[in-house]
Amino acid sequence: MGTTAREEMRRFWERNLRSGRPLSPHVSIYKCAPCPSQVCPCFPGVSLFSLAALLLPEHFPHYLAQVRALSLGPALIGSAKFLLALPVSYHTWNGIRHLV
Repeated sequence: MGTTAREEMRRFWERNLRSGRPLSPHVSIYKCAPCPSQVCPCFPGVSLFSLAALLLPEHFPHYLAQVRALSLGPALIGSAKFLLALPVSYHTWNGIRHLV
């Protein structure tokens, strides 16, 4: 007949106590230091967006008038605004979380 769950659990704990290593280290031993790998990916996106905005042949009111001429409904405009703001807010809050 097989072993019971209680016996398996006892063997598991005996084996782990003999090995002398912790099961899982506490979170406080890890220090999250801000490093370039967290910040640098933002620079290409910002610089490409800025470069594109500078190279557009017309000014902002021209492009705003083109969007208004499409006669999109308020639900679609609101959805587009949300989809544009979501990545910015997501990455901003995660960047703040990493720095804290």
